[in-house]
Amino acid sequence: MTSTNGTMRGVFLPGDSTAVLREYGVPRPGHGQVLVEIGASGICGSDIGFIYRGYKGYRGVDGPAYRGVIAGHEPAGRIVAAGPGVRRFGPGDRVIVYHIVGCGLCDNCRRGHYISCGHGRESYGWQRDGGHAPFLLAEERTCVPLPDELSYVDGALIACGFGTAYEGLRRAGVSGDTDLLVVGLGPVGLAAGMIGRGLGAREVVGVEPSEERRAWAGTLGVFDRTLPAGDGTAAAVTIDCSGTRPGRSLALEAAAEWGHVSLVGEGGDLHTEVSDTLLHKQLTIHASWVTSLPAMSELARNLVGWGLRPEKVVSDTFGFAQADEAYALAAGASKGKVVLVPDAS
Repeated sequence: MTSTNGTMRGVFLPGDSTAVLREYGVPRPGHGQVLVEIGASGICGSDIGFIYRGYKGYRGVDGPAYRGVIAGHEPAGRIVAAGPGVRRFGPGDRVIVYHIVGCGLCDNCRRGHYISCGHGRESYGWQRDGGHAPFLLAEERTCVPLPDELSYVDGALIACGFGTAYEGLRRAGVSGDTDLLVVGLGPVGLAAGMIGRGLGAREVVGVEPSEERRAWAGTLGVFDRTLPAGDGTAAAVTIDCSGTRPGRSLALEAAAEWGHVSLVGEGGDLHTEVSDTLLHKQLTIHASWVTSLPAMSELARNLVGWGLRPEKVVSDTFGFAQADEAYALAAGASKGKVVLVPDAS
């Protein structure tokens, strides 16, 4: 464990498809804040697409949204210090960190949807130091309890990808009365398949153009079938996790009559024929962005009840010192989720 009185090395993303280590002071919690010793921190596709490969998209009024902070917005760990005014959590508590800090006062924040706060929203790993370091300074109100039955890696995956998939499937009404088609078997798609299984979907089918990803997904015991792109099957609920025009089109075309389509993949656009694809099938389309604090806490409890472990979709784990190698793999040919964990001391 790095001393809380010294310095630590954190991961910085220069925007040139590399990840470098920089020296930072270990922060001290102020009012309403906690210091979290990181147990695991996931690498997210949005970090790769909008920061790692170049600072683009999500521009603020004073430049790119990435402010040169410690990267990583999928953290989980153990609280080791608490500042004044902290009331619910304390040292020793295991937590997931919801990766957005909202104003706390607007309607969206009061519902727990900090992601949709329009009054000074900030994200760990984008505008605030994130989880790719031994310690993270977090607002207590962004912490979610991590059940003892789940690992820190489980918690890191819940912090973004699994939360995103859960919200999309909740809105689409997945249950024991529906089947589910998941388009795109990257980390979020794998999460959607596992959660769909937990929600009781009758059949869970995955569609993925990459033969390697498709084959690996087929070994996880999550999907009843995995198919190459273009070989979709009709389903009451479809979810696009690819963020691509072909993937979204497939999700719409494969939705059964009176079906529900959930869109959770970032970027790109949507192109579809309207009459036969949408109107005549009476489709309902849901657009979902991450999830809320209450739903994230609910998901953690449900995963325990379902006996499911998110870490199952992790294909590669690296120490913080190997961040450059980890990001290169996550941005390239990884079969599943790539996660950073503390370096061995």
